[in-house]
Amino acid sequence: MEFIDKELSKSDIARLQVEYGTYVKVTVDIENEWLVVGCELHADGEKLLLEKGSGQDNIWGAGVSFIDKQVDTTAVLNVRPRLGNNNLEILDKKTREKTHAIIRKYFSKLWR
Repeated sequence: MEFIDKELSKSDIARLQVEYGTYVKVTVDIENEWLVVGCELHADGEKLLLEKGSGQDNIWGAGVSFIDKQVDTTAVLNVRPRLGNNNLEILDKKTREKTHAIIRKYFSKLWR
């Protein structure tokens, strides 16, 4: 599990692929634009982000497939009824798009 606060290089992404295989879980702080990659559970990444100063309501779970280069925003962590998210998927379009944008920013070299 790694805390990420800057764009990943091609070699960083290659290392993540070797370490985690075809898919890596990502926990995202949409306010501070921080990531934790490689958590066994998204909640592990959430814990680390909270320790770094993230706000609970700004943390969402996602993942990156290295095979088809797709980002998904499905995680048990995302079930947050008090925030109106009663699903594994991030239902709020703005939150989902921001989560995607942050992941694409940090993993940008995956698509180049």
